Amino acid sequence: MSSKARRTLLIVQAVIAAGALSLSALPAQAAEVGVTSSAIKLGITLPMKGSASYGYNQLPGAMKAYFDYVNANGGVNGRKITLVVKDDGYLPKQAIQNTQDLIGKDKVFAMVGALGTANNQAVADAVNLGRRGIPSLFINTGFSGFNDRKAYPTSSTLLPSYVMEAKLMSKYIKETYADKKVCLLYQDDDFGDDALVGFDKDHGNLTFTSKIAYPSLSQGVAGVPDAWVGKFKAAGCEVQIVFGVSSATLYTVLAAAKAQYAPKWILGSVGADIASINPATTPYIIGATSMSFMPSVVDPKDEYVAKFKEIHAVYNAKAKFNSWALIGMNSAFLTVQALKAAGKNLTRAGLLAALDSGGAKFANAGLVPLNYSKTSNVGYNGYWFGKFNTAGDLVPNDTFTYTVYTTDSGTGAVEKSTYSRPDMPAKGLPN
Repeated sequence: MSSKARRTLLIVQAVIAAGALSLSALPAQAAEVGVTSSAIKLGITLPMKGSASYGYNQLPGAMKAYFDYVNANGGVNGRKITLVVKDDGYLPKQAIQNTQDLIGKDKVFAMVGALGTANNQAVADAVNLGRRGIPSLFINTGFSGFNDRKAYPTSSTLLPSYVMEAKLMSKYIKETYADKKVCLLYQDDDFGDDALVGFDKDHGNLTFTSKIAYPSLSQGVAGVPDAWVGKFKAAGCEVQIVFGVSSATLYTVLAAAKAQYAPKWILGSVGADIASINPATTPYIIGATSMSFMPSVVDPKDEYVAKFKEIHAVYNAKAKFNSWALIGMNSAFLTVQALKAAGKNLTRAGLLAALDSGGAKFANAGLVPLNYSKTSNVGYNGYWFGKFNTAGDLVPNDTFTYTVYTTDSGTGAVEKSTYSRPDMPAKGLPN
């Protein structure tokens, strides 16, 4: 072999050897966005300030409290969770921008707990989470349209649908307030339209003496809630439904107090956070009826309430433990289970598959079942009814025994539930 040929052979061998070293130095799989060997980054967009923020702005603090507790106990497969929070003011345009920033700039692994029907619809259309395979877990809306797997393949809801809620509400009112004049205030968007389906003749079959649709955020405009109350009072309404966000409940009840309008109040679950209303000075709220899929936050017997309250007192001590704190901690609790179920080699596709295959069996505080599967994005599917006591807490009765009802978003019957939820895992840490 000539010296030139030998030099050529040596160069080729060196190149092959260098390539082999480079390949051996590469990881088996490129890291997923938002995931490192020691961290998982999640994102949420919701109203933190302004007229639509009541109640909702407590969710991130409660979620972070539970994540911090998990982090202090080893994290998820050795990874610690961070939650990046952005304020959208309940405006779809801002929710779109926030989500784009969370994904593109903050590099989050998944969205979790994003709030609002219109906001989540706008984000799905503009940001294309489904096409990009980005999970949006446990979104805080009960709009039934999110169960369309083709339109929302990477989204999962938390709340029972508004159709379900209106069906159950119709049954309760017809049995409890037969022959009374019933009136309805509802949000004028898909949130409220879903409720109208649940009330219609093919579902709840409830009729109204008067009904008003309010544009989102108009509840914070001076004089507007007073006009609503004036119309309802003039119509002789005896049972008043408020099917809107919590700020709509707040302003409507305050306007009713001024006008001395005192019907039997039926508050939708979304708008039933009355932490900002003092029953001592606004007695109209005492005895109001609402509904929940979670146990009462003052239930002395409930193991989930006890454990979450204990964690909340350590990791979010400045905030009150109320219904929104319970929902926020439960959402974080579900998120941790989904992340664990996805395994150590954490990917977005693996997270979605874990929810589809096992999400319906996840431990959780809810008193009705979860319905996640390969064909269903639906979370909970029912409620119990209770009344607000003098302290402003929703309770089923003096003995904290719950009569729970379930249904679907179609024309299926409303039935008493026989569901038995999983026990709280030891130390409140999912296996």
